[in-house]
Amino acid sequence: MINRIQPVGTVRDYQTYAIASPRDTQVKAACEEVGCANFRHGWRTIVDEATDLGKRQADYIRNQSRRTFREERNAAGLTVFTFESGQRCFADHRTRPEVYLVRDGDWRGNPTGHVRRHTRPADWVEDFGEHQQRVVELINKG
Repeated sequence: MINRIQPVGTVRDYQTYAIASPRDTQVKAACEEVGCANFRHGWRTIVDEATDLGKRQADYIRNQSRRTFREERNAAGLTVFTFESGQRCFADHRTRPEVYLVRDGDWRGNPTGHVRRHTRPADWVEDFGEHQQRVVELINKG
């Protein structure tokens, strides 16, 4: 059971501001856009060319990846590819664009069904600030 303070006004007297992060299923982003550590600092990929998978990975890196790297063998005989920072890694990064919502009503419901979606966070913040100012003015009026 949720313990909530009973509001003073009716549900029609309120607005609810929310930021939602839907599941990430659509947007693919590049490393720089998502703050990828490999992009910032570089990374190492180690492959075992004694296996079929390792051979395919090494071939891809050398001939198709279009990335800058240094290649060497480690003590175990594995191939180590060292990639410089500032280039896209091999991960498919995804982002979850946030949704900025303003709904009529409060936790008791949305009697009008009205929902506004802001496309920019700054617009949502401005809307929220203006709404708070109106509430303060109403309180001061008595």
